[in-house]
Amino acid sequence: MSSSTVLTGYIRYTDIWFEWPGALPNPDDGVVLKAILAHDALVHPDHPLHIEGVDGVQLYVGTLENGEARLMFSLKQVDYLRYWLHAMGLTEEVIPLPYSDCLLTNGELRTVSPITYANGSALKGALKAIDKNNKRLKGTNTTLSHRRTVFERVRTLWAEKKGVWCAMDFESWEREHTMITEFGWSLVGWKDGEKVEDTGHLCVQDYQWYRNGKYVAENRENYRFGQTEMVRKKDLKARIEKLFSILEGYGLIFLVFHDNSQDIRDLKRLEIPLNNLMHILPENTPDSGLFVVDTSDLIGALLGDDTGNRRGLEGTCRSLQINPEYLHNAGNDAHYTLQAMVAMASGSQVDQQRDERWPNQTVAGSLRVKLEANESDYESDDDEEIGPRLGYDPETGKLRHQGNGNEKLADVAGNV
Repeated sequence: MSSSTVLTGYIRYTDIWFEWPGALPNPDDGVVLKAILAHDALVHPDHPLHIEGVDGVQLYVGTLENGEARLMFSLKQVDYLRYWLHAMGLTEEVIPLPYSDCLLTNGELRTVSPITYANGSALKGALKAIDKNNKRLKGTNTTLSHRRTVFERVRTLWAEKKGVWCAMDFESWEREHTMITEFGWSLVGWKDGEKVEDTGHLCVQDYQWYRNGKYVAENRENYRFGQTEMVRKKDLKARIEKLFSILEGYGLIFLVFHDNSQDIRDLKRLEIPLNNLMHILPENTPDSGLFVVDTSDLIGALLGDDTGNRRGLEGTCRSLQINPEYLHNAGNDAHYTLQAMVAMASGSQVDQQRDERWPNQTVAGSLRVKLEANESDYESDDDEEIGPRLGYDPETGKLRHQGNGNEKLADVAGNV
């Protein structure tokens, strides 16, 4: 036992509940402490650790270097509790802190994220559930371990309500991916404590006759969240740079993608400055920085996928009970990517959220969710071949027009 106060850190729930009361010099203090730590007491709205607006008690889940989780109190909570007991006259002296070996510092934890228990029964079952998941984690490969770490860091960073989270998406001509036809974005950020939201969809006028439809859907006219803006090819870079200038005003920027590789490649091809772009999320919330968040990693963590496969955006949305419309429109894709990210980031800890979303569907001895047959494929959203659409025919150099039920071709050489 030590009476010296350590400034930061966490203490395992098991050490607080099972060990701390019995280690106090005054047995009467142990009785009082045990009462204030009781499951039903902790979740009561009059409890000294109650946070306004939180239903129940907020504790923390920390991830150790081996990937195992620990339910924890923050040292701040523990310190407050012992001073509160003394101030209320329930203990004669301020009771000492648990011994230092109980303390887990940030350096010993991969992630720390809040977790809420609404009632005593949920809290009582928490240790059993965490222990069960820790056993499932044994033998987990680095892919799933990384995804789980990312998931919890996103939850923690999102809960801070700082900076801006901006989902972006590009669409290109299916026969030449360097030919960008659309750009879309959807963002949510906080300025002076106020929530700010914005969306947009740009179509490149120069390429309006270069139509998709054979390998991916052609939906550029079907933006669902505002007005499409037509821009010239030469102005596209400036319009995206203007968006980045707005983002920089937030200081802290999270760029949200669904499978980021192609979108980042397109940003670089347009020579959009991505100085110090980081793919590794910070452990604590910084004041500034440019970070990548990938929703394909988040859904992979939630579904317990350790294969490295990436679930398509449509499959991701439907797994989260989001019904997307007109995907392969860059504005729509950005909107649904952000919506999926928010749905996961604002939910419970990864294991708790998995069991809430898909109860009794986790494969025994693993963390993998066994989805229903219509939810289970991991194919890209791009895989479905779609019949021909109106537009430029790359094989003939003609423009397809629809008239009187018959497709007509017009030579568009020099018009594009």
